[in-house]
Amino acid sequence: MPVSERAGFRSAFRRWRADRPFWGGLLLALGGAWILLTMKASLKVVLHVGMQGLAGYLLPGLMVLLGLLVLFNPAQRLFYSITGVLVSLGTWPTSNLGGFFVGLLLGVAGSSLAFGWLPDQEPRRSRRERRKEAAATAP
Repeated sequence: MPVSERAGFRSAFRRWRADRPFWGGLLLALGGAWILLTMKASLKVVLHVGMQGLAGYLLPGLMVLLGLLVLFNPAQRLFYSITGVLVSLGTWPTSNLGGFFVGLLLGVAGSSLAFGWLPDQEPRRSRRERRKEAAATAP
């Protein structure tokens, strides 16, 4: 892949990422994936399989799905993020204490980030850019 194509892909990905709560959706999906991985741990590590095992797999799978929905349908992020928090907290009793706390915390943090994302907010500027602008407008 030539350098110009790679740079074009990066800028396109940055624009796509800026239009959605990327980190929130990614953390929510990673939390669900982590819990699913801990469900496949050896029996010596598994603390609690859950209600006949179904909820132990259903809730983390739903977390992954909600994370992907936040990424690809950001218009409904409020519903997905609230549902994501509730599902993440539901993994506490059903899925090895929420993936030994890691998946639970990733899911709650990701859902909170997705809930707090504002689509019409201006991009953040660095402190250096603000100083340059202030110095240019100062008399």
